[in-house]
Amino acid sequence: MLVSERVQDLLTRERVLLADIQSFLEGQGAPPEVVEHARTAVRALDEAFLMVVVGEFNAGKSSFLNALLGAQVLPEGVTPTTDRIYVLVHGEKPGQVEPTRDPFVSRLTYPLPSLDGVAVVDTPGTNAIIRQHQALTEGFLPRADLVLFLTSADRPFTESERQFLSLAAKWGRSVIMVVNKADLLETQEQRHQVREFVEAGARGVLGLTPPVLLISARGEQRGGDPGFHALREVLKMRLSETERTRLKLQNPLGTAAELLGGEETRAAAARQTLAEDLRVLTDLEAQREHHRGTMQGELDGQLNRLGRLLSEFEVRADRFIDDKLRFSNLRGLMNSRDLEEQFRREAVGDLPEAIDRQFGNMIDRFVETNLHFWEDVQAFLIRRQPQSEVARTRFSYDRSALLEGIAGSARDHLALTTQQELARQLSQDAEDAMKGVIGGLAGGVGIGAGIGALIGATALDFTGGILAGLTLGSLGLFVLPNKRLQAHRQLRAKVGELREALERIVRREYEREQERADARLRDAISPFTRFTEQEQARLEGARTRGEDLRAQLEALTTDVKALN
Repeated sequence: MLVSERVQDLLTRERVLLADIQSFLEGQGAPPEVVEHARTAVRALDEAFLMVVVGEFNAGKSSFLNALLGAQVLPEGVTPTTDRIYVLVHGEKPGQVEPTRDPFVSRLTYPLPSLDGVAVVDTPGTNAIIRQHQALTEGFLPRADLVLFLTSADRPFTESERQFLSLAAKWGRSVIMVVNKADLLETQEQRHQVREFVEAGARGVLGLTPPVLLISARGEQRGGDPGFHALREVLKMRLSETERTRLKLQNPLGTAAELLGGEETRAAAARQTLAEDLRVLTDLEAQREHHRGTMQGELDGQLNRLGRLLSEFEVRADRFIDDKLRFSNLRGLMNSRDLEEQFRREAVGDLPEAIDRQFGNMIDRFVETNLHFWEDVQAFLIRRQPQSEVARTRFSYDRSALLEGIAGSARDHLALTTQQELARQLSQDAEDAMKGVIGGLAGGVGIGAGIGALIGATALDFTGGILAGLTLGSLGLFVLPNKRLQAHRQLRAKVGELREALERIVRREYEREQERADARLRDAISPFTRFTEQEQARLEGARTRGEDLRAQLEALTTDVKALN
């Protein structure tokens, strides 16, 4: 490479810029192959000039290279003979193969002055049957400084060649189109048609018209070919010291431009994903509020049904008091044990069991509603798959881990919020609350048993109060009416206490469970919320940094193109 003061300045600027772009891509969490391409672009500045020959395997690449080099350097055949990439360099020992860091790339030396300062790269066919061949060719293309794109006159510019040429355009590579086997074209009209067809196809892919040369490798090997002479003149100009230096500086910049463009695409996709994520978070919050409202509506309905059970009991108890506390029932009033049993049978009845069933229904509805809510949370997350542009970036990995954390919280919540666990909590709270109402219960009672104990205590309270001082000698005209009124008041008080206690128990437990659910959701979502905020800030900073690097890249590319 010609290292004038101007070239040295451009080289220094380019090294710094490429290193900055590599660092930028690494910092943005770009896919590994993108970062590796950035490293390769930096290394390319210190490598020999790479002239890469590509094309379909039956285009005659090996014959073409042998004719170009004027020696039988590579094997020729009608089947794909090149199963790896060969880098031909000038060397004293002909045919010596040296391994490289890449197991599919070998250096091949040959004492040819035409290779001095230039490495000619022979690649497998772009349409090779072995798919690994094409992967090798496509993977090596970003390292090329000049691409000789070989097609065949009998099948010019096939679809696979068009697709491969688009890769060269993607990386901004300088291309020379070479049409081999031109000796098969019998007339000038045929040659003109083929040239126009290849020019139009290449222009459609590259956006410009590259040189198109019709040659015959066989004719060159048999004594000379005018097309080959024209090709050598084009190569002589392209491989001049100044032009070679310009291409050597320009091609890593083309790679950098492609890498920056890819990062801009990924960043735009990430920003769109974040915007949609924020909408999802808003939807989840709305779902949580809706869930809370649904739970409150369920609670009110269940408490109303519980209240109806108590009201029905109260009606039966009132009727019992009115029927039993009469002068006509004096004999029955003298037997307190029998009176209590009648009260339990006629007034209490199956109230404890009915309340037990009602509590069971409340728990079932609570669990069902909670289940639906957390299933909705999981459904939101399942739909939040990132766009393919960011599928293998660090952004995608970090985001996926946080979303999995939220989904894990949903799964854990669904596993923990079981009917058995919630019933245990409610039963324990009911027991504790009723202890305060009736002054103590046996440990471990269920809700129904607790209600039965409370009702029993209530029966004892007002039947005992009624019977206290009720003797035949003390009965007066107003004793039983007063006792009946007293019994009604005691009943109202006890039922009121029971109603308040049960409502307090249920509302408190519902609120506690709702707070636990809200806390789980907040705990699960808060890291993701912080992530979206941090990523938004990072992406905005990256946008500014990327625009600065893009401006530097365009300015340097302009200066390199002006090199003469």
